[in-house]
Amino acid sequence: MPRYGLIGYPLTHSFSQRYFTEKFALEGILDSRYDLFEMPDISTLPSLLQTPDLRGLNVTIPHKQAVFPYLDKLDASAEKVGAVNVIKLEPDGSRVGYNSDYYGFRQSLENWFVTLSRSVASMQALVLGTGGASKAVIAALNDLGITHKTVSRTKTSTNLTYDDLVDEIIHYELIINCSPVGTYPHTDEAPSLPYDQLTERHLLYDLVYNPAITKFMQLGQQRGAATHNGLNMLELQAEKAWEIWQQL
Repeated sequence: MPRYGLIGYPLTHSFSQRYFTEKFALEGILDSRYDLFEMPDISTLPSLLQTPDLRGLNVTIPHKQAVFPYLDKLDASAEKVGAVNVIKLEPDGSRVGYNSDYYGFRQSLENWFVTLSRSVASMQALVLGTGGASKAVIAALNDLGITHKTVSRTKTSTNLTYDDLVDEIIHYELIINCSPVGTYPHTDEAPSLPYDQLTERHLLYDLVYNPAITKFMQLGQQRGAATHNGLNMLELQAEKAWEIWQQL
């Protein structure tokens, strides 16, 4: 039986397992299964890769870059982003790393812009957080021609801090939360932004999908901003992963 799964740590809540289990049931894919492989230490990956009938893995934090030494090749998507969230085990035994987060975010953003009748032309974005998720977001923004600045708690030569946003936020129409702030069960938390400066021109995209409407989104909606959560991105990246695993 072909097997697929997710590696990361901790795996207390998995969108991927629920999604693929439901997908297999709905589409009559009766000869496949999707498991969780909680992996505190990436050095145990080689033994997992020897699992009989294992065809592919999703990769989540903290291993999206740590898997590099265990792969034989990187697809252009993974090279572009600098992170891997999909591993395909080829019939010849080789292991290829891909990034479907890039595809999921870009496609979901473009779809959202169409529904809003908004154009990427002259759009400027703030990317909140500098972790693994932000890498796929930044790669997509670059390819769409959307200029951007990253925001973190620590000042560097390339990013802003949250304190800098008091006078800056008005210039950035698109604000993307790539941090885990606001994720269940911490639903009363939100990135530290001057929300009172938001207007109906602003677009708030939260990669968090649980809860469906985060505090970040609520505060934006109160100022008239359009909001979008990360569920569609997750669905699109999952379908892209399945497409990758099924390629001959």
